[in-house]
Amino acid sequence: MQSFEGRVAVVTGGGSGIGEALCWRFASEGAKVVVADVNEAEAARVAQALKDAGHQALAVRTDVTKGDQVEALAKAAVDTFGSIDVLCANAGVVPSGRYRPVWEYPVEDWKWSFDVNMMGVVNSIRSFVPRMLEQRTEGHIVVTASIAGIVSGSASVAYGAAKHAVLRITEGLYAGLKERNSKIGVTALIPGLVNTKIYQSERNRPQELQPEGGALEETQELKAVADKMYSGALSPAEAAGIVVDAIRTNQLYAITTTAFDEAIKARHTAIQNRGNPQFATLLEMTKRDIRSGEMKAQ
Repeated sequence: MQSFEGRVAVVTGGGSGIGEALCWRFASEGAKVVVADVNEAEAARVAQALKDAGHQALAVRTDVTKGDQVEALAKAAVDTFGSIDVLCANAGVVPSGRYRPVWEYPVEDWKWSFDVNMMGVVNSIRSFVPRMLEQRTEGHIVVTASIAGIVSGSASVAYGAAKHAVLRITEGLYAGLKERNSKIGVTALIPGLVNTKIYQSERNRPQELQPEGGALEETQELKAVADKMYSGALSPAEAAGIVVDAIRTNQLYAITTTAFDEAIKARHTAIQNRGNPQFATLLEMTKRDIRSGEMKAQ
């Protein structure tokens, strides 16, 4: 797909961060945009801003963990704009307390992470792909994975495990569509550090998945380190540009940074050699990500 003029793009998690940037980028390329988000006010804000700028947009409040709501989203997109050309399954959350050991994660964190990060993608694929295949036209599906889905270690395990699953699902989608000679391309967006609200996800955690005693707060020291790192991270608009380039080149793996290449190679080499990995900490890897961004900007 080279042109987005007149196309219809649906973006889950479109109310902020990378999702919001994708909405603006597709609109600037001439697409009609469906902004889906669990936060109804944020979805409405983005859609209204797009309309005020002269673009065609629709806001749909969508909890991607609910299959019936994702089905309603797909129907609304077709009913309003007539087709679905691009789907960005982008909604995601990170449970707080990401530096705790794996055995201390409450069940609620596992359920919330997998419900949104993994089942949100599954629900999107189930509702959108059949409709896109029926159109028999060119299309593209973008699934937001994460660098946490290809590197490993002791931190953010509930999030990283879900993103590992997301990458496997995306690869399966790519292979399945290719085997059927489909005109639908697939991209796994694999962000490193991006300056978004992903680490403020607790604001959207449903009450029934609140762990006993409430969500674990990060220490002030870790918050300060994170704030400093994120202030110099890749912008959502830059990530959206990488997505558009990947769609145009029909690229499966769209990794936003080279800072994790060493960690990716080390992990896969250890697997291939039947050896034990030497994991860098999440802080070490994200600091490398920041340094690479600073060097790129110079």
